Amino acid sequence: MEHVNAPSRRPWVVGVSGASGTPYAASVLRALIAAGEAVDLVVSRASRLTLLDETGIAFRDAHWREDLAQWLARGADGKPDTFGDLGTGDVKYWPAGDLAAGPSSGSYQAKGMIIVPASTACVAGVALGLSKDLLQRAASVTLKEGRRLVVAVRETPLNGQTLKHLVTLDEAGAIVLPASPAFYAGATHIQDLVDFVAGRALDAAGVPHTLYRRWEGELGGGSRQP
Repeated sequence: MEHVNAPSRRPWVVGVSGASGTPYAASVLRALIAAGEAVDLVVSRASRLTLLDETGIAFRDAHWREDLAQWLARGADGKPDTFGDLGTGDVKYWPAGDLAAGPSSGSYQAKGMIIVPASTACVAGVALGLSKDLLQRAASVTLKEGRRLVVAVRETPLNGQTLKHLVTLDEAGAIVLPASPAFYAGATHIQDLVDFVAGRALDAAGVPHTLYRRWEGELGGGSRQP
């Protein structure tokens, strides 16, 4: 029998839901591209409204690469050219309504999935297995195939029902990662706080990055410049 080599492109699926926190998603995407990772991007319909509100960028299916480049160049403080033209790397975009897309199937070879930010509605949909759009379906596929699923939930306070849904996700094998920045890394700018959360999400996924200064067991490190 002739052996067929598996395709070299095994992407990380990145799902962006409608919660506030689009700078978190941009930071994760920039770091994945910088690490040379392939990315399959799913932007929910609700997240387009959040992105428009937080950045002024209208994310369009027909012009997604242009809009993504503009998004990735924008800093968390709203400055439009903080990161310059980084390009969009090996990113493939799938519309949220496309339930026949690659990530909707378990036979589609992906490394895992990061949902950043994850709204409470998204959390509920994944926990209940609703698969109402491609983002939720891809997350369900990730869980059933035993791949790594990182859920960066962004909401406060959390009610009892959402907490139950998060426990359900944890029991199903997902990594529940609240978008909760820390200050020991010496943050001096809003971007530092955003990058800390993005970095922790990438840590959970097992992707190397240099987004924040790690704890080295020495007090006072957060008050010193890197």
